Amino acid sequence: MAQAITLARPYARAAFEVAHAAGSLAAWSQALAFAAEVAKDPRVAGLGNDPRVLSAQLVALHLPTDVAADAPFAQFLAEMAEQRRMALLPEVADLYEAFKRESESQLLVKVTSAMALDAAQAEQLKVSLKRRFKREIELETKVDASLLAGVVIDTGEQVIDGSARGRLAQLASALAH
Repeated sequence: MAQAITLARPYARAAFEVAHAAGSLAAWSQALAFAAEVAKDPRVAGLGNDPRVLSAQLVALHLPTDVAADAPFAQFLAEMAEQRRMALLPEVADLYEAFKRESESQLLVKVTSAMALDAAQAEQLKVSLKRRFKREIELETKVDASLLAGVVIDTGEQVIDGSARGRLAQLASALAH
């Protein structure tokens, strides 16, 4: 996983810089998301290292129908295909989205709670996190009943564990030492 991220980072950075310069961050985001989904398909994944499959064929498989074959995105895919790096597209798409959020002063926050958050709770949490991190907040929520109560907030750089399970673990650790 770490090696794939390391290999994908320069491609994601290059894609972001080209899209940013052209003012087409959203279009590239959609195109990368499409290409990443294609790359995840097990029927397509094996073709990336097959020497019988030409780079142009790989590009055609991963290129969204609304993108021209001579567009910068197609050229980007062609470069990845030439280097036999199409399998990295899911990581490239994820890293691209992170670069895009950073440029737009957005922060993706993953919130895991013991019970589903209602709309008012989610909005209150977004306001609090926006005030703390001074950025626009995009919440990704999921439910994990094993937390017992409370929430775990993961910003990617910082984790705030306000769950009952986390507090019990802290107590057990304190008692053990």
